[in-house]
Amino acid sequence: MNDYKMTPGERRATWGLGTVFSLRMLGMFMVLPVLTTYGMALQGASEALIGIAIGIYGLTQAVFQIPFGLLSDRIGRKPLIVGGLAVFAAGSVIAALSDSIWGIILGRALQGSGAIAAAVMALLSDLTREQNRTKAMAFIGVSFGITFAIAMVLGPIITHKLGLHALFWMIAILATTGIALTIWVVPNSSTHVLNRESGMVKGSFSKVLAEPRLLKLNFGIMCLHMLLMSTFVALPGQLADAGFPAAEHWKVYLATMLIAFGSVVPFIIYAEVKRKMKQVFVFCVGLIVVAEIVLWNAQTQFWQLVVGVQLFFVAFNLMEALLPSLISKESPAGYKGTAMGVYSTSQFLGVAIGGSLGGWIDGMFDGQGYFSLAQCWPQCGWQSPVP
Repeated sequence: MNDYKMTPGERRATWGLGTVFSLRMLGMFMVLPVLTTYGMALQGASEALIGIAIGIYGLTQAVFQIPFGLLSDRIGRKPLIVGGLAVFAAGSVIAALSDSIWGIILGRALQGSGAIAAAVMALLSDLTREQNRTKAMAFIGVSFGITFAIAMVLGPIITHKLGLHALFWMIAILATTGIALTIWVVPNSSTHVLNRESGMVKGSFSKVLAEPRLLKLNFGIMCLHMLLMSTFVALPGQLADAGFPAAEHWKVYLATMLIAFGSVVPFIIYAEVKRKMKQVFVFCVGLIVVAEIVLWNAQTQFWQLVVGVQLFFVAFNLMEALLPSLISKESPAGYKGTAMGVYSTSQFLGVAIGGSLGGWIDGMFDGQGYFSLAQCWPQCGWQSPVP
């Protein structure tokens, strides 16, 4: 028997947990391209509150991400995943029933509170052998990127056809489907694998947080997601001002995401094979700054906006692919799982800060001021600890 070939149980666990994770992230991401435009019709809505509604799930996710991962060691992986998805579904229902921006904010906060990512990865470690664990983890990572692209397209289509409330009802259905898959499709685990390479270990956070090179990378991913969220606060309004209706925004996202996915592969190969990670990393930083400048200058010029979005997504997808690899390489031996947990928390903190700050800037400067967020990138990029 080939020990490196996945068993039926391992394939079932990988596909099942990958689907559960994707359903949850699909529900999260579908809101991004539509809340700025359709959310302004809600009672009490303002640009600043829309930004909070977009970003608050990142704050609650960051708060509960690591504690829930550790809690799954005590109460079991599947019970925590089911409970987290139930909280996520409850938040979606609250948002679906609400006519005010405050109800949406509460619902989004609850959605983020159902933080299951660490428990999903831990259960995947429990259900796969060591020689197949990397493949299983890679499948989760690939599904994350694909889910983001699908959500950027489906969100505007569903919201235009059925409305914002229907979108949240659909998200609740996705979460419920995830619960069913977890209970009846994902295999049960008889043992917990304490895998320091994929799971978080209590008492190891001080070691990870004391690593200056990891701190710089975590700051970088936080800034990247700050820019992502602030861009999605301002971009839908800019596209609408350029005469491109909200119902058609999915076409921009579909085209730019497809091109971006195809563009990043040669860069990833070049960075890994030629050991040019530093050069590619700095190139991405510069490309993001250029993208933000293009978006800043575009104002109501539709094709200039499209070019800016395209440049941004190429750099964003490339950095999303490179940074986890850099975290893995820079992590102290035996602390990789904990380092990735801190990395994920930094991502969600960036989501929270970027959404809130982007909404405030959008309200103060009419959508043109968010480029100022890009100013934190050059120093982070040029001083990065990339080998």
